[in-house]
Amino acid sequence: MPTLLITGANRGLGLEFARQYSNDGWDVIATARTSSPELDALNVRIEPLDMSDLDAVAAFATRLDALDLLIANAGTYGPKEATRAEEAEAWLDTLRVNTVAPYLLARSVEPLVKASSGKLIAITSKMGSIDDNGSGGYLAYRSSKTALNMAWRNLALDVRRSGIVAAMLHPGWVQTRMGGSSAPLQPDASVGGMRRVIDGLGPGENGGFFAYDGSRIPW
Repeated sequence: MPTLLITGANRGLGLEFARQYSNDGWDVIATARTSSPELDALNVRIEPLDMSDLDAVAAFATRLDALDLLIANAGTYGPKEATRAEEAEAWLDTLRVNTVAPYLLARSVEPLVKASSGKLIAITSKMGSIDDNGSGGYLAYRSSKTALNMAWRNLALDVRRSGIVAAMLHPGWVQTRMGGSSAPLQPDASVGGMRRVIDGLGPGENGGFFAYDGSRIPW
């Protein structure tokens, strides 16, 4: 039975990943700062993890025996602008959660994923694409996802000789608490699409930036 580690699994996309993989017979390890009734109802192993606690993130692999797939999904929006010191501090917090922590977690579990020739997946956003940014706004979120893309690209190049494939996935605009009720995509459709992309990833896609439908996204 393959094993999945999914972060931010108490709601939204993380919850849907946990549900779908569990229903398909995977051993799912679901993390969140706090659980939720929806997550508690699933047949998964729930582990507390605050992605802002870098010591806990770096040590997380000690809780695991094996791992085939990491999906680093947890994230936060942060401030839309940083014109005051308080907003700048919140921006730094966003970078900690959205960029530094996922990379650190991937490095923590890397030996386990290497043993299974598995995959390291970061849930990023098209909003992190410099090429796509024609509107501005959402400074903390955009910059943290751009930085995540670069960090994950580095990771992909570093682990490619280990038989690991690492990639970044944009889920689309999804009806979650973050995406809002006007979003055109439901979580099950987005996650179903991303799972198909993950299944199809091979060495030729290592380090790539893909949408949920498999199309490549410019950096």
